[in-house]
Amino acid sequence: MNNEALKGAIIFGGSGFIGSHLIDNLLAKGYKIITSVDIKKPRVKREGVNYILADVRDLSTLSLNNKNISTIYNFAAIHTTPGHEHHEYYETNILGANEVTKFAENNGINEIIFTSSISVYGAGESRKTEASTPTPVSSYGFSKMMAEQIHKAWHERNNSSKLIIVRPAVVFGPGEGGNFTRLASLLDKGFFIYPGRKDTIKSCIYVDDLLHAIEHARNKDTNFILFNGAYTTRYTLENIVNAFQEQHFPNVNTMLFPKSVMLVGASLLKAVNFLDIGIHPERILKLINSTDVYPQWLEDEGLIFDNGLKNALAKWDQNTNGSFK
Repeated sequence: MNNEALKGAIIFGGSGFIGSHLIDNLLAKGYKIITSVDIKKPRVKREGVNYILADVRDLSTLSLNNKNISTIYNFAAIHTTPGHEHHEYYETNILGANEVTKFAENNGINEIIFTSSISVYGAGESRKTEASTPTPVSSYGFSKMMAEQIHKAWHERNNSSKLIIVRPAVVFGPGEGGNFTRLASLLDKGFFIYPGRKDTIKSCIYVDDLLHAIEHARNKDTNFILFNGAYTTRYTLENIVNAFQEQHFPNVNTMLFPKSVMLVGASLLKAVNFLDIGIHPERILKLINSTDVYPQWLEDEGLIFDNGLKNALAKWDQNTNGSFK
């Protein structure tokens, strides 16, 4: 058993998609001390894990029974966009960053892994790397950018600390329940409409590969690392649909809905949004716009994940018996 397994970890947001996978990952590595802190109960409780119900916005009453925890994973966030009031993103993501870093200082924990977001880069078709200047346009993106600064300030106050900030692209896999799950469900029905274009770049990464990248960063003899969590291959929506078709849904029929019609439709929906018809124009525009975020740090480290999407879909298929749930 390694020293990290003996020291242990605390995961804020441990009941979420990535947090749940991280717990399984740590258990597989032999960790004996794992604490999960979340405002929601876990869908499945793992034996040996200490689950605590708490709100990351106020950790003043949270205390550690075990003083051997050396690492914090801060995965707690409000992230669905649209879906929340503007103030909710700031309250949870910024107050959470303040509380987690304060908790680290109060408990002598010197390592934090923080999941930010590619939303800090803002919209646009141009390729973004870690060297690109953040220009967020959404409340979520702004709140994540500010949360990054709070974590950096903690790191600068503590000379012996280690901080890893990862900006994940679209993360998919078992239990995700998001864009990739919805796409698989549509393809399973045998018909898919491309929303305006086929060449939309959608940066993405499988959850296991993201956790592997985080662990790689943790093992580096460097006190601060910021990297984009995505595949080096710049997959388009058509690439993703084709990968699903070739391996899992061979009988899918596809068609392209004109971009101009989609944009007009989005404008009209925005104008009549007060009707609350259930289709948000921002979601339509997100389908049309690329998220071309490149993981330059991962490439420099040699983590290029050859055939990443193909291998990931095969794993997902195997782990869910073809349901992609």
